[in-house]
Amino acid sequence: MSKPMELKAGLQRACWRALSVIVLILAAGVFIHAQAKNTHNVKDVVIVHGAFADGSGWQSVYRILIRQGYSVTVVQNPTISLGDDVARTKRAIDAQDGPVILVGHSYGGAVISQAGSDPKVVGLVFIAAFALENGESVGSLLKNSPPGEAPPILAPQDGFLLLDRDKFPAVFAADVKPEAAEFMASSQVPWGLAALNGVVTDAAWKTKPSWYLLTTDDHMIPPDAERSMAKRAGSKVVDIKASHAVFVSHPDAVASLIEQAASGPADPK
Repeated sequence: MSKPMELKAGLQRACWRALSVIVLILAAGVFIHAQAKNTHNVKDVVIVHGAFADGSGWQSVYRILIRQGYSVTVVQNPTISLGDDVARTKRAIDAQDGPVILVGHSYGGAVISQAGSDPKVVGLVFIAAFALENGESVGSLLKNSPPGEAPPILAPQDGFLLLDRDKFPAVFAADVKPEAAEFMASSQVPWGLAALNGVVTDAAWKTKPSWYLLTTDDHMIPPDAERSMAKRAGSKVVDIKASHAVFVSHPDAVASLIEQAASGPADPK
């Protein structure tokens, strides 16, 4: 082969090698970008129930999420004090293998507002919940409720609160089947005054993304109050025509919002 021909062949080989390297670099970039987009895909979900109830009401939401491949832990908080409930929730978070989406209903929102500061938590989901600011407690917010909008909480007995049993179905679970609502009223979990008045000191939503399911037929937390807390927290809000017991009456909607939070990507604050 003549020298000009050899030179031409050598240049062609060099060009092909360079092109191959460029293709590999581009492919790697696409892969890295895809991996970066998926870094918020979370499979561990920790759920915190609210006052006057326990975790058993979350069974339908649990089953939906499990079928979708999530690992779900429902914390059974005693709701005696905020500090104890936060500590128990953090133990549940620490037991997870990966990053966590932390979900709280009602008073459970106060718990996740504080417990969500755990480094494993990458997103908060408030379900008709108290998204508290530093220095706030559920009790302080209830004291500032407009007349006639406060829930029918009975006078404390031995440091614990219960809802008026006869009014429970209408104010807490109006869109739940009557038999189920009556059972919920009859199986209430007493709520400790130390939980009601526990103050949040490190509101996690200030630094972490959050989602809020706002229940427009809620008679426990006024919808306007829910909207105000969600706006303050910078939450992504979804409205639903439902009662306070939305996790029982509309488990699909609750699970869907949790999945949105888990799939992201969410913009960091």
